[in-house]
Amino acid sequence: MTDDRKRCRWCLGDDAYVAYHDEEWGVPISETQPLFQLLTLEGMQAGLSWLTVLRKRAAMEEAFHGFDLERLAASGESDIKGWLLNTGVIRHRGKLAAMINNARCVIAMEDFVDFIWQFQPVEKAHFDQMASVPTQTPQSAAMSKALKQAGFKFVGPTTCYAFMQSAGLVNDHLKDCWRFQVCESMTP
Repeated sequence: MTDDRKRCRWCLGDDAYVAYHDEEWGVPISETQPLFQLLTLEGMQAGLSWLTVLRKRAAMEEAFHGFDLERLAASGESDIKGWLLNTGVIRHRGKLAAMINNARCVIAMEDFVDFIWQFQPVEKAHFDQMASVPTQTPQSAAMSKALKQAGFKFVGPTTCYAFMQSAGLVNDHLKDCWRFQVCESMTP
């Protein structure tokens, strides 16, 4: 990016990261399918960089039917075998099986959006430096536990916290980042 706006340092050095930071990260999401997609992508990231996920996201959207819950819930072993041959997606059998399982879990829930947003912290924490931003919190641990009790897979406390950051449940843009105030003013 060529502008001189101050950003969180984690996104600097790659245009895809900057675009994600500037347009998506921390924006509150209050619809089932986008929340499911983001939770799935955060689970796909486990052991990988978020940049890898961003670079494969379009191919995954195509291969996974736009993260359509009904279509993914109806998927099975033959779909997984096909996805494992697709170099455009993250090819990890456990993560692919978890995506199918998790789609079924979302469908079984009465209100996935309310379920997720119940874990938004009451008190807001804001940070001046990245070293102060946690990798998990009591709320992300509670979310992880509740999701696992509901049958979800690949939803550990660290994955859940990254999901909370990206889905706007918390605003972890640094206070001097231009997106901090933008995200702070948004409501779910």
